[in-house]
Amino acid sequence: MARNMALGARGEDVAVEFLIDAGLEIVERNWRCRYGELDVIATSGDRIVFVEVKTRSGVGYGSPAESVTFAKQRRIRVLAMQWLTDSGRSWSRVRFDVVAVLIGRDGVPSVEHFVDAF
Repeated sequence: MARNMALGARGEDVAVEFLIDAGLEIVERNWRCRYGELDVIATSGDRIVFVEVKTRSGVGYGSPAESVTFAKQRRIRVLAMQWLTDSGRSWSRVRFDVVAVLIGRDGVPSVEHFVDAF
């Protein structure tokens, strides 16, 4: 379990660095409420971007992006609505992205960014 948490934390760090390099401004990381957690909240121009980060060390169980199921997407939307309500922001300009991080045996991460994934 600790290994998975460390892998996930490293993947989030890699994803945030990637997003910053891509021009997004990070607003918040690991925002929590009673419904769950949002990995990354960022802005891109006038849009609020909710980013789900998935990290894997191999593809034996599928690619990281494949684990963002419809149920997970629905939960992220609920969390996003709660964050928008709590922060007093508008729902009109939002986007949901997925960043998939694959960290191979050599320790080198590869990143895929799915813009407006759902």
